[in-house]
Amino acid sequence: MSKELMEYFNKQPRMATLSTADSKGNVDSAYFGSPRMIDEKTIVMGSGTNRTLANLRENPKAVFLIMEPGKTIAEWKGVRIYVTMKDCATSGQQLDQMRAAIAERVGPEVANKMIHAAITFEIDNIRPLADFGQSWEKSI
Repeated sequence: MSKELMEYFNKQPRMATLSTADSKGNVDSAYFGSPRMIDEKTIVMGSGTNRTLANLRENPKAVFLIMEPGKTIAEWKGVRIYVTMKDCATSGQQLDQMRAAIAERVGPEVANKMIHAAITFEIDNIRPLADFGQSWEKSI
């Protein structure tokens, strides 16, 4: 992992989705604005009470897709980051910190209403946006 990936992941604005599946393989993909890479192996994000959170509780494996459009499809940039949920805090300091960070962008009332859990992921694997035999570093 590298600082380059952290900078790319945390850059704003960017398009980021998280894809999950429940224990039966039913898939969901959702846009999230709160994910942050806090070190070279860890991503944290806030989540409401939604399908993503339900899926992660059944199956902790997920994939973040980060992408930026280019002038042509060949010029699009991005990365796929495969993760495993390691913690899901629904109370305590981690959740309070997540709500405070999100409140800076959307206001405390909205953050407190929207954010039910603070989720911590460990990075398992990284692949480029389009896998043409290149490394992920060349795709961002």
